[in-house]
Amino acid sequence: LTSPLPSSHSYRGLTLVLTFLSYTSYHLSRKPISIVKSQLHPNCSTLGPNPHNDSNSTTWCSWAPFDGDNYKELFGALDNAFLVAYAIGMFISGIFGERLPLRYYLSGGMVLSGLFTSLFGLGYFWDIHVLWYFIIVQVCNGLVQTTGWPAVVACVGNWFGKGKRGLIMGIWNSHTSVGNILGSLIAGAWVSSAWGLSFVVPGIIITTVGIICFFFLVEYPEDVDCSPPLHHVSPAGSQGACQSSVDHHSNSPKEPAEEPEAISFLGALRIPGVVEFSLCLLFAKLVSYTFLYWLPLYIVNVAHFGAKEAGDLSTLFDVGGILGGILAGLISDYTGGRATTCCVMLVVAAPMLFLYNHVGQNGIGTSIAMLIICGALVNGPYALITTAVSADLGTHESLKGNAKALSTVTAIIDGTGSVGAALGPLLAGLISPTGWNNVFYMLIAADVLACLLLARVVVKEARGWCGHMARQRGY
Repeated sequence: LTSPLPSSHSYRGLTLVLTFLSYTSYHLSRKPISIVKSQLHPNCSTLGPNPHNDSNSTTWCSWAPFDGDNYKELFGALDNAFLVAYAIGMFISGIFGERLPLRYYLSGGMVLSGLFTSLFGLGYFWDIHVLWYFIIVQVCNGLVQTTGWPAVVACVGNWFGKGKRGLIMGIWNSHTSVGNILGSLIAGAWVSSAWGLSFVVPGIIITTVGIICFFFLVEYPEDVDCSPPLHHVSPAGSQGACQSSVDHHSNSPKEPAEEPEAISFLGALRIPGVVEFSLCLLFAKLVSYTFLYWLPLYIVNVAHFGAKEAGDLSTLFDVGGILGGILAGLISDYTGGRATTCCVMLVVAAPMLFLYNHVGQNGIGTSIAMLIICGALVNGPYALITTAVSADLGTHESLKGNAKALSTVTAIIDGTGSVGAALGPLLAGLISPTGWNNVFYMLIAADVLACLLLARVVVKEARGWCGHMARQRGY
């Protein structure tokens, strides 16, 4: 008796689960630095008298070289070492992602990410106090982490058609927030006792998930004789069947002869909407990553919580991010207006950020509600652009069915966004000494700019709706 063949639904489910776990572990390994910052330069006076009479009375418990008055600038340098390397590496990563087997590329990047994340934490156990060690590790980690996003979006795009892509990817994109939450909780468990473990444990987790992906991830429906999805028509009938089971799929990437040519960098930029969404994401990601890296420290400074409590509270921003990503995907599927959905959320986000800064610390209940609302409005557009919009543009009609642009388009959009991700925490580090109010004014300005950059695409969508309504009325 032969066993029943796995359906394409099973493979789609497996792809969603594995890519979800992959990117959850990527974010899980990025988050510890924001939690550990407050432990590298804590308020030593709360720990009692100084046991070392020969050291500075106010910074005796800090971790050199972060024990000086310039500790905020040094934290900013750590963030930027990772984020600038990530932004630069992302533009190159998509080009490699189109030309190498995605499974090898993804799992190799995850194992290396685990290594460099662990090396940062091992600085604690090896008693390293040299700034350059931590910066070099951050640069290397930033470069290898660029393997993740183009690979996972390309895998999901290969398996799912246009139909309900916004909703599916909105739910799937919660991996970003789930990773941030788990990263915060795992890092928080050891932040006060042995902060090195806050990095080593996430490093082990991402390495393990990378090995699992190497053995079980299926890159293309054709690898297991499933029909590919339809990208430009109604999804009815696009759920292809699998013709036969291929047990050795992990060793059988698509034959090069069957593949169309990978798109060039300039070719990807010519796809309508790529430039606008890329620049919009630059400012949207600037806001999101400023919160990712500075929110726990802001809560410690303004609300006077401890390091662990601030880390736990900051996860509510990511809870809001999950809800915002799903809501943005659902609305944009229903309306067909990806750009308009982003614009509306960005417009509402600006006054909400202002309110959070002024009334967000007036009580624990207010703080929780405002963090969730701000998280939804800030991360909703960011989630939509990096997932459904990237997949739409990477399988655009102008490509005439060549889906080989997926990794390159995804990398261009996310790479441009990563420039904003690098700028946000850097600007926050430079501006925060003048007061947190100025940091929030900078974030509000970035939200408004993100919205304005999408104006041309929003007008195009509005004209499309008007034309559709006119046709329905018979004009």
